[in-house]
Amino acid sequence: MDIGDELDRILAPVDAALSAHYPGDRGGRQPIHTVYVPADKVTETIVDEYGKAALDTILAHGPLGYSNEVNRRVDDKLRREPIEDLRIDFEDGYGNRDDGEEDAAARATGALAGRLPVPFIGLRCKSLEAPSRRRAIRTLQVFLDALGTLPAGFVVTLPKVSAVEQVEAMAVLCGHLDGDLRFEIQIETPPAVLGSDGTATVARMIDAAGGRLVGLHYGTYDYSAAMGVAAAYQSLEHPVADHAKSVMQVAAAGTGVRLSDGSTNILPVGDREAVRAGWRLHSRLVRRSLEHGIYQGWDLHPAQLPTRYGATYTFFQDGLAAAEQRLFAYLQRRSTGILDEPATARALAGFLLRGLDCGAFETRFDRADLEQL
Repeated sequence: MDIGDELDRILAPVDAALSAHYPGDRGGRQPIHTVYVPADKVTETIVDEYGKAALDTILAHGPLGYSNEVNRRVDDKLRREPIEDLRIDFEDGYGNRDDGEEDAAARATGALAGRLPVPFIGLRCKSLEAPSRRRAIRTLQVFLDALGTLPAGFVVTLPKVSAVEQVEAMAVLCGHLDGDLRFEIQIETPPAVLGSDGTATVARMIDAAGGRLVGLHYGTYDYSAAMGVAAAYQSLEHPVADHAKSVMQVAAAGTGVRLSDGSTNILPVGDREAVRAGWRLHSRLVRRSLEHGIYQGWDLHPAQLPTRYGATYTFFQDGLAAAEQRLFAYLQRRSTGILDEPATARALAGFLLRGLDCGAFETRFDRADLEQL
């Protein structure tokens, strides 16, 4: 037997497993944030209301402190597309209600969801833990019946996931409700990161979803509290948060499952000093996540939108010239003093595509050429 054929035979199972488990990024736009709004607060005008509230906050307490170009783009974004990804919340933000009341809210928001002017949308149901399991199923059924055809970019967020079996159950539930339904999970308990057997549970969760899992979202405060971090020190940048997100990042790499950071509950509200302090904190945390390779996060209040976009646009604009130069040199096979490989070229193209998608800049490269790298 030819040695090449023999190695093909030996490695065929490995080749198949790697292809199945690590298909690569699924492509397409990833929103830079998810905005959580309690279900009873969602109306036909919610998107415009958030954009207007964000602009009013800038008018009252600005300037934002970014460059003129970034400020201009933020203003345009808040008028044109203030929310990229809206999550209608039936969990912590909504609380426990009478069944009839939650049914009514699920029916109303389901009927509305397909008409809201956002590129991505979904709902967060209650967990599949025993006390809330039936309520989670019921809310999803009522919501999806009212929604009808799933809009593009629709996703369900499953909170408080601790066990692989809960992910398997969610995959079964999604298949029962709609063959095209996808979901994301919130990693907000220690067992979801590291199991009692010493394995990274979150990696097993990705496999258990049967291809329906599209995102891992870090839950800042539930996770920090479960780790024993005092309330005053619970933060996206606490070491326990960085550890959890690093495990999530490694588990998701190459699988097509995307990562989102969590939220900060220190909001830019109140007097001018409080608003500007909240902006500085939020801007720094957004930038930090981006530098760590996490391109999405949670926003909980309209006043966080200016710094979500401002910090994100600044990050991408700061890297634009170098990314264009290095990618152009790579394509021309020219030396720049940095030896870039194909994987780095793909990362540079991905950086440029992300900047284009969110409105941070224009680039000299055609989108089609970047997508082909």
